[in-house]
Amino acid sequence: MTVRPTQSTSLNAARRSADLARLEECPEIDVLVVGGGVTGAGAALDAASRGLSTVLVERYDLAFGTSRWSSKLVHGGLRYLARGQFGIAYESARERDLLMTVTAPHLVRTLPMVIPVHRDTPAAHALLMWAGTGMGDVLRRAAGTRSAVLPPPRLLTPAQTRRLLPGVAEDGLRGGLLSFDGQLVDDARLVVALARTAAGHGAGVITRCSAQSVTADGVLLRDERTGRLVPVRPRAVVNATGVHAGELDPDVRLRPSRGSHLVVDSAALGDPRAALTVPVDGGTSRFVFALPQADGRVYVGLTDEPVEGEPPHVPTVPEDDVDFLLAQVNRALRTRLGRDDVRGSFAGLRPLLQADGNSADLSREHAVTVSAHGTVTVVGGKLTTYRAMAEEAVDTAVRERRLNAGPCRTRDLPLVGAADRAELADLAAPRRLVARYGTEAPAVLAGAGADPALLEPVACGVTGAELRFGVRHEGALDVDDLLERRTRVALVDSDRESARSAAEAALADAG
Repeated sequence: MTVRPTQSTSLNAARRSADLARLEECPEIDVLVVGGGVTGAGAALDAASRGLSTVLVERYDLAFGTSRWSSKLVHGGLRYLARGQFGIAYESARERDLLMTVTAPHLVRTLPMVIPVHRDTPAAHALLMWAGTGMGDVLRRAAGTRSAVLPPPRLLTPAQTRRLLPGVAEDGLRGGLLSFDGQLVDDARLVVALARTAAGHGAGVITRCSAQSVTADGVLLRDERTGRLVPVRPRAVVNATGVHAGELDPDVRLRPSRGSHLVVDSAALGDPRAALTVPVDGGTSRFVFALPQADGRVYVGLTDEPVEGEPPHVPTVPEDDVDFLLAQVNRALRTRLGRDDVRGSFAGLRPLLQADGNSADLSREHAVTVSAHGTVTVVGGKLTTYRAMAEEAVDTAVRERRLNAGPCRTRDLPLVGAADRAELADLAAPRRLVARYGTEAPAVLAGAGADPALLEPVACGVTGAELRFGVRHEGALDVDDLLERRTRVALVDSDRESARSAAEAALADAG
């Protein structure tokens, strides 16, 4: 049975203050979730929808860390199947199906992905990759995903390959291998939707609030906007801080790895209609992707490099990663991309479990552990499987702390804005807004009021009405929240500057 929010899902500065004041007045709660990424927001929603009094705190902003730096792919687990990791492969396919059909069908679209096959492609490699797409289709069917959502793979002629990938190298092109996966319109929007849905089920969502210490006696929080210290006494703590999990539980051993992406204009690749998939030189199980985005950009990624020392909160892309990605993608292009084509870049840090070997070979499985003082830590995993990770973390907290909670409900729980594809198609709103806001798209338009200027794009198609909605309903507290996470305008410096004044106006007009 679908469980709907019972309270307002709007997040804003006033609600943040009210949530913080309520926590100060009543510091005893069932569950405190530390970390506002996809797993933390998922855990807050899971706990709150079970009837547990829940508060989510985040040192910076929702989706501040790795959750906004993914490839935006909702993977079906083919890579794990190729390595014999059948459990996580099936889990990925099942969770992909839930995201595309129940949780967030408005935020996830079907993405065609093409591996070009050229005359110099070894026949054994081509056969192995084709077999891989077949195994991926087996996973799709095992997960119950209908072919109307993700069609089965097929072979392409050279002409069909060029139609989907106009920039592909034509010399010796023999065709392509077409398969389908899920693609998020924006990973940060998924996190915001999770947090807002959790708020609709009664969870407190407090950004700019850090956990200074976690002990058996309680947690000391710090309001980062005022410096005020707030002691709380949660019955259970869920540590969902990703690569920084060791700060709250020193027994957690991670080996972060960096996944870098480049941002280029779609026109530089001929405006592709599918993702270009290029096997990394010399292999068949690692790929570099050129992923078309709805805003006229393409993300080229990704790397898998170990990160030594203390992981940064905002990683940067080193020159070696730029060289690697350009070299790999250029192997399949008619016109080579150069440094001048790179409009921006971003990198995320994967919270991989410590083990021997190359970071690319480390397991993507997640782990849920319990510290000596009772903190439940969830690490590892993939964005696609966030819901299953959150469920296991909350199950563990309920069991370890003997909480009076109902069963997990998130398998049947749509996020704010979610609806089936037929209902989304009938909405009276621009398709771009429907893809980002779902059933809330008309409310975004209505938020412009009598000011038609708010419906004009300020950068990358983003309008002033969207910025206003981000402040009034999505918890944005400053310009960076709006331009880096509620929208992705800030990926390109010139776009950020074009939109800055509109973002400042939206914040000033928060009433």
